[in-house]
Amino acid sequence: PKQSKRLPKAISVEEIERLLSAPDDRELLGARDRAILETLYSTGIRVSEVVGINRGDLNEAGEAIVIRGKGRRERIVPLGSHALAALRHYLDMLDGELSRNGTIAPPNSPLFVNKHGSRLSSRSVRRKVSKYLSQVGLDPNISPHTIRHSFATHLLDNGADLRSVQELLGHQSLSSTQVYPLLTTARM
Repeated sequence: PKQSKRLPKAISVEEIERLLSAPDDRELLGARDRAILETLYSTGIRVSEVVGINRGDLNEAGEAIVIRGKGRRERIVPLGSHALAALRHYLDMLDGELSRNGTIAPPNSPLFVNKHGSRLSSRSVRRKVSKYLSQVGLDPNISPHTIRHSFATHLLDNGADLRSVQELLGHQSLSSTQVYPLLTTARM
């Protein structure tokens, strides 16, 4: 017999809002973490895609970001206003820190850097997400991929069509995206 597909786990909008408000963005690392969380939820991209973003991939005027996904395929993903504001705040703080040290960041430098100035790892992002989940009283075992599932589920709940969600998630096959309507009907 064919094995049934496991439904992806998603968290509610209220839980997402609690998670996004957890980092203290008055300091550089908190601003970075808020920008990462906002970008994850606003775009629905994978953690590996978040850590692979370079500064030159961000198009503030077009409110979009270039993402290199699975199979080295590139796609342009729109950024929400909250993510864009968080990114601007983080970059202003980071550029201020760099200028105090007498350096500037070239366009091919990583967008999200650790305290040593090098690219963040996927594992670091997962640890940050777990930290903020437990800080706001949510299950710390929720993965960053759950934020991606929540993004897709919330889009479909609010009337987005499946084909658009497929494009935003970077799924090559529509069958990969078809689990999300099952999730919304299961919740109903």
